[in-house]
Amino acid sequence: MSEDLSRLVAEVEAQERELRFATFTNDDAWELGCLLVALAAGRQLAVTVDIRRGRQQLFHAARPGTTPDNDSWIERKTRVVERFGTSSFLAGLRHRAAGTTFAEKQGLSVQEYAAHGGAFPVHVEGVGVVGVVTVSGLPQAEDHALVVEAVRRFLDG
Repeated sequence: MSEDLSRLVAEVEAQERELRFATFTNDDAWELGCLLVALAAGRQLAVTVDIRRGRQQLFHAARPGTTPDNDSWIERKTRVVERFGTSSFLAGLRHRAAGTTFAEKQGLSVQEYAAHGGAFPVHVEGVGVVGVVTVSGLPQAEDHALVVEAVRRFLDG
């Protein structure tokens, strides 16, 4: 494993340990979703934002320049978080670090699962992963970074 890849895996693992919620309500999802959309709008980013708690979609917004394909990516990335309990970015990075791909190792349909950056677990302290915040539309590292930035701002707010 390259030193850069190893460092990136450690960085994303640290983000997931750090960025945890005390609670996560419908109003929290709305506020976080609006924050993500505002960040994207301020940068003129063509992204779709989706937030879920369990199986319930609490927030969904598609910025200009997005397509239904972004919704497909959201579904596929969200399934990775729901099944493995880590961000979709970390799932992909860990497999790359092990010298394989997520698809090869897991044997899951690429039409159903995408271990690409952009879906981040909503982890409530003392409870575990209760939902997913997802962005689709940018290169995977940028999707991930936008979600992390927004979650960090929300939690610091």
